[in-house]
Amino acid sequence: MRYSFSDRRRFFLFFMAAPAVIYVAAVGLWPLGQGIWYSFYKYHLLRPARTQFVGLQNYFDIFSDLSARKAILNTFQFTIFSVGLQLVFGFCLALLLWRDSRFNRIVLAFLLIPATITPLVVGLIFKALLGADYGMIGYFLLEAGIGPRSGLLTDGGTALWVLILIDCWEWTPLMALILLAGLKALPADVLEAGLVDGATAWQRFRMLILPLMLPSVFLALTLRSMDAFRVFDSVFVTTGGGPDDATNTLMMLGVKEGLQFFNVGYASAVGNITLLFIALMATALMLVVRRADVRINGK
Repeated sequence: MRYSFSDRRRFFLFFMAAPAVIYVAAVGLWPLGQGIWYSFYKYHLLRPARTQFVGLQNYFDIFSDLSARKAILNTFQFTIFSVGLQLVFGFCLALLLWRDSRFNRIVLAFLLIPATITPLVVGLIFKALLGADYGMIGYFLLEAGIGPRSGLLTDGGTALWVLILIDCWEWTPLMALILLAGLKALPADVLEAGLVDGATAWQRFRMLILPLMLPSVFLALTLRSMDAFRVFDSVFVTTGGGPDDATNTLMMLGVKEGLQFFNVGYASAVGNITLLFIALMATALMLVVRRADVRINGK
């Protein structure tokens, strides 16, 4: 039986993609399916013989537990404020670095250094810097009477906000890089036409640059929101979710329940709720950006 060129090409592409599909299914879809399955059971890793089906009880327990509800609130607060600040600061940096010059290229190279450091190391660095007794920043803040005497990371009123600022320090350069790529791709003739027509800098930004930048803004917001909602490393090494659950997040809650208390069923439910919230957040961002695009561009 003879196959046409298009059929042979299709088979070739299928076999080329098959290893990647199998790998994703093995390390992604299969654990995800197991997590969904375990979330319907009361499954304790040290007492597997007592495993019993409980349906949606694990999910009900999460929303009825005060500590879990606090973790959900902290996660949303961390994501909204950290990503919002990163968008504002990143856009400002991208506009400052828009002009192609040697100085801007040098600044951009140094600006990307924070994004190359793992969040675990960043957390350890800032934990050392902000220590009230020995930290280079925390000690002088204490001497100046700024913040609580126990330290910014050990006070329930300031710990989460400090973590938000740490996240902004690390990931604002990445946000700026994504937005800068969008600025570089803007059509020069449209911007020049606005300049010739006498539009001010603010008018060009509001009526030309911002509408054309909506796809880049959506990409930056989606990527950073998905990553920020899963924050764990920096929280784990700086506060461990404390004090008094002030910085506890969904990922911290899931890790504690699964690896510290061995409640696999409950931890699986926490992971599934995290994925659900991320999907809902990405969908909401897509709808908001799409509606703004329709309102501005009329498409």
